[in-house]
Amino acid sequence: MVKAGDIVKGPFWDEPVLVSQIEQHDQYVRIIGYTKNTNRGIDSLLSQSDFGLLKATESEIDFAAPSEDTFFFIEATRFNYASLFDPLLAMSVSRIDPLPFQIEAVYGYILRQPRIRFLIADDPGAGKTIMSGLLIKELKMRKLANKILIVVPGHLKEQWIREMKEKFDERFVVLDRGVYRSQYGENPWQTNDQIITSIDFAKQEDILPALNSASWDLVIVDEAHKMAAYTYGDKTDKTQRYKLGETLSRLSNHLVFLTATPHKGDPENFRLFLDLLYPGFFASSEMVEESLRKKDNPLFIRRLKEDLKDFEGRPLFTRRFPKTIKFRLSDDERTLYNEVSRYIIEQYNLTSGDPKKRNIAFALMILQRRMASSTYALLQSLKRRKERLEKVLKEGEVPRDVKIDIEEVEDLEEEKRWDEEKKWEAVSLAANEEELKHEIAIVENLIDKATDIIKNENEVKLQELRKAITEGFKKIQEMNGNPKILIFTESKDTLDYLTEKIRSWGYKVNYIHGGM
Repeated sequence: MVKAGDIVKGPFWDEPVLVSQIEQHDQYVRIIGYTKNTNRGIDSLLSQSDFGLLKATESEIDFAAPSEDTFFFIEATRFNYASLFDPLLAMSVSRIDPLPFQIEAVYGYILRQPRIRFLIADDPGAGKTIMSGLLIKELKMRKLANKILIVVPGHLKEQWIREMKEKFDERFVVLDRGVYRSQYGENPWQTNDQIITSIDFAKQEDILPALNSASWDLVIVDEAHKMAAYTYGDKTDKTQRYKLGETLSRLSNHLVFLTATPHKGDPENFRLFLDLLYPGFFASSEMVEESLRKKDNPLFIRRLKEDLKDFEGRPLFTRRFPKTIKFRLSDDERTLYNEVSRYIIEQYNLTSGDPKKRNIAFALMILQRRMASSTYALLQSLKRRKERLEKVLKEGEVPRDVKIDIEEVEDLEEEKRWDEEKKWEAVSLAANEEELKHEIAIVENLIDKATDIIKNENEVKLQELRKAITEGFKKIQEMNGNPKILIFTESKDTLDYLTEKIRSWGYKVNYIHGGM
């Protein structure tokens, strides 16, 4: 019988092959090695009958053999038994410098479970991708995982492909709509062993049946909190992403969730989320809350940045002192917000229960989000809407057939999300020219009110921001620090507005956004 370390000849290869690993399966045998003369890697699947035809031409390489052959034989033997003696083997065969809390999560929590069902909920920057790669490597070397699926937001697919290849030498196939169509007549979920796909591709109704026919040794879901369900009274509303989570939970042996924001402040929502890992593990949200208070939840681990230290016990991140600044809207701002809300409600009432039309009304809620960002961002959206509605009035055709998936748009790259949201600004429920003129008049009134607030510098949040910047610089200078302040904002219009405003206050400003 051929074994690891033998040199074999056969009709399947054009030169002798040094076998480094043999995997026995019911219907076939996998042989991994390299060609003796040209050093070409070999990874072949042979039927059991073909495998029986192989004979070793040389057996048990000894130390009189060429040094390279001896080295590979020793490495192959070491890998076969390594997990019995070296529980941290994945670390030594990966291009990473793991930190103690990463080792603790993988080896101290996850791998101790006979059947892995776990949520890693560490703060951003903790290296959840590193932990996932270590887990994949360990399970593969222990022959506990062969078919692996990684589900991520669409814009993170390339990052995961790169990280897995460069740091762990693990190659994954990206499965998207183009690849799916190109493999006509096949089920790519079954034909590929290591797949990375996007959550919004996998959740689609025409994709789920094919996914349902495959099973997985390990499934990893990044940004898993997006698989959400909500309870209203006695009714549970499950999003398409949540239904995908139920499918993945049923089809997988080992299941790992990654997220930095597991809890949205809704205990029942969190219980339903954990239900994807172990259905029925927590019978009520009160049990989840009690488990969190006692810090004995066996399903997840969460470490804040302040808790993360290196091997010397030194903190990896500076301390944070969160502070929420509360303020009341001015009378003008409150009036504007109420009128924007009234406009949206009026549009919603025009839907008459039609789900397709209601989708358009929901899109208009982006105006409220714009105002939450800044009055200037709302003003720019209103101006673009007025311009598009006037164009519609002139051309005589109201655009209504706009596909709107708010969940999916949230995961787009920033520049693409802006483009999608601008399309929403053009849609209308106006049934005729008279209704369209009425809507334009409402938008014009909102534009006038927003313009007055900006012109009179009557935006309270902007005033509070200026005060916070002034106080922040003063404190930093008192501590002999380098006065730098970082500001995040959702809207590109707000970014442009703040850049101009802060410069007018006498500060140097640089900016970066998703279109750069």
